[in-house]
Amino acid sequence: MLRVENLNVFYGGIHALKGVSIDVQEGQIVSIIGSNGAGKSTLLNTISGIVKPKEGRIEYRGKELPRVPHRVVKAGISQVPEGRLVFANLTVKENLMMGAYLRRDKKGIERDLRSVFRLFPRLEERINQMAGTLSGGEQQMLAMGRGLMSSPDLILLDEPSLGLAPLLVKTIFEIIEDIKRMNKTILLVEQNAYKALSVADKAYVLEQGRITREGSARDLLRDKTIQEAYLGKVQ
Repeated sequence: MLRVENLNVFYGGIHALKGVSIDVQEGQIVSIIGSNGAGKSTLLNTISGIVKPKEGRIEYRGKELPRVPHRVVKAGISQVPEGRLVFANLTVKENLMMGAYLRRDKKGIERDLRSVFRLFPRLEERINQMAGTLSGGEQQMLAMGRGLMSSPDLILLDEPSLGLAPLLVKTIFEIIEDIKRMNKTILLVEQNAYKALSVADKAYVLEQGRITREGSARDLLRDKTIQEAYLGKVQ
């Protein structure tokens, strides 16, 4: 479904991604784990067309992916950014409708809005509330719901558990699995390596801009080197 080959990205003189290659098959959750500054968000932003690579190829469904953000969305890829980035001065519903800004299928939009409310009933309860007044967990739900409103086949999730209380982290990861059951494919960047590997089918380890390990998430979860480096004390 998505193939990234030999991606090299620079920020000035900093070589942020060094020959990164990944493969995401349809229907999978693929996790990218790694420490802060490893290049995880840069990888998602490059796929989304926000960051321009110096070298490399990104293919989606067998065709080279456009490197313009709105065309990436139109192709069927949606990104839920790190830090949520909701529109604070718009209501919950207005934020969700911003996710559908490229669509013209009114009935499809209404159907997907109902689907988002089934997935996140709290958002329906707060439909006319300003997004800036929501809790951190509610804003994360809103960001994920907004991402779904473009009707994507592939969703790029960037640190969805960041800054959330443990109970909300559990809820968010349950919702990620629910989204997969909606026939969505997910590329998940997440610092909570235990949670990321627990829900994923496949995973990559990104260290200092390079992929250093890849394999089934189950195998990486049991790997002692990965446990010592990223998992610590498993709760």
